[in-house]
Amino acid sequence: MTQPRDILVQLTGARKHFGAVRALNGVDLRLGAGEWLSLVGHNGAGKSTLLGVIAGIIRPDGGSVALFGEDQRDYSSRRAAQLGIRCVFQELSLCPNLTVAENTRILHPALTGWGWRRKAAALIAQKLDEIFPGHGVRPGDLLGELSISRRQMVEIARAFTTTDIPVRLVILDEPTSSLDAHVAGQLLAYLRRAVGDGLGVIFISHILGEVLDHSDRILVMRDGRPVADGPASAFDRKRLVEEMGGAEASKPAGSFDAAPGRTAPPRVRIQLKPPSLLPEITAHEGEIVGLAGLAGHGQSDFLFDIITAAGRKRAGMEIAGKLALVAGDRQSDGVFAQWSIARNIGVGSLPALRRGPLLSEQREEDLARHWQGEIGIRTPDVHDNILSLSGGNQQKALFARALASDAQIILMDDPMRGVDIATKLEVYDIIAREAAAGRTFIWYTTEMEDLENCAHVYVFRNRAVVADLARGELSEDRIIEASFGARG
Repeated sequence: MTQPRDILVQLTGARKHFGAVRALNGVDLRLGAGEWLSLVGHNGAGKSTLLGVIAGIIRPDGGSVALFGEDQRDYSSRRAAQLGIRCVFQELSLCPNLTVAENTRILHPALTGWGWRRKAAALIAQKLDEIFPGHGVRPGDLLGELSISRRQMVEIARAFTTTDIPVRLVILDEPTSSLDAHVAGQLLAYLRRAVGDGLGVIFISHILGEVLDHSDRILVMRDGRPVADGPASAFDRKRLVEEMGGAEASKPAGSFDAAPGRTAPPRVRIQLKPPSLLPEITAHEGEIVGLAGLAGHGQSDFLFDIITAAGRKRAGMEIAGKLALVAGDRQSDGVFAQWSIARNIGVGSLPALRRGPLLSEQREEDLARHWQGEIGIRTPDVHDNILSLSGGNQQKALFARALASDAQIILMDDPMRGVDIATKLEVYDIIAREAAAGRTFIWYTTEMEDLENCAHVYVFRNRAVVADLARGELSEDRIIEASFGARG
């Protein structure tokens, strides 16, 4: 048992409202030193708000916060930093116009004098090497030029760097959402070693296997309050889904036997050149085609090449149909931050929203409300700003935008980042239904359970396609083998 002197965090009756939304509704939470606590719940269950309270960036409307045995009356993010609390939030907080070393310096005011850049570079390089061997990130790299997976690695590594204040508690909100299985495994192994050395960890992930395999304790939240709390050994996947208020699917949603349009010419045909081991990539009518491999090996660039080819003729690239994109990096490539939820959904369907020469606000609202119900976007009003939604609900809005459009080809760039398991199952069903009706999906994902919905999967390595795995031969081991050099 954790003794009182070892308690890092104790919340009692924490409450927080955002207008009509009860984000936290009387939450009690306790975390000890050397303990890994995972928070699980649907998008909008209050997990990120709870982390914000512990991190000092959200002031609760009621209840008490005690850290390291002391009540915090005027608690703030500055005080949290002084206490050795570090955060990795779902929406990355680094400055894209600064280098990796300069972003590290922001966290460490103690790095001063003429040699601060060299010190910051050594600090972040050492931690990246420790957590992510073979990461490929240089301290002088401009952050905005890195892939989202490498930006995620920098943000995580920076949280563990130390100068004058030791790290005592690390809060991680969906830290593996942009990482492939190999890199995520490196992080999870490092966290387990750090917890063994006495670090406290609060961890959010919608990848239930990560939660079940690595946590010491699990807290399930629903509608702003805890509904289950206990040792990880007391949970399995079925119980977690049930406690969250959902039902598990019995099989992958996209598990139909064959693509209906396989005998017709492909909607997408991309000729490949060496060092690719295949002559071409194809995607037919009604197919769900997966793209896999280690993150940052050209899968996202391939999707954007398809978009470019659809706009003008490119040798070796044939695109037959309108396109829509579900972006994974929603802040950079997805949401329009100044627009409402309804407008963010409707922007992909402008011709259908016209009434004469003008756009109809009523049609826009009707479209948004339909897809709000269809995909479960948690909001009291579709006219609220898109940033009023949790990260996972913003992602649902991007799915709604693409699926509401008249595109025959849907490109998906690791779109399940931060999306809860119940929504994933619903989206799988929608994708399977749309594919059965003739739509084509090309789906890059870092999550194995997503790939299980695909008819076949192309594996990328160093921007080349090195394997084409049919559903029957698909496994995480086969993908990793191909990613590291074995032929598919």
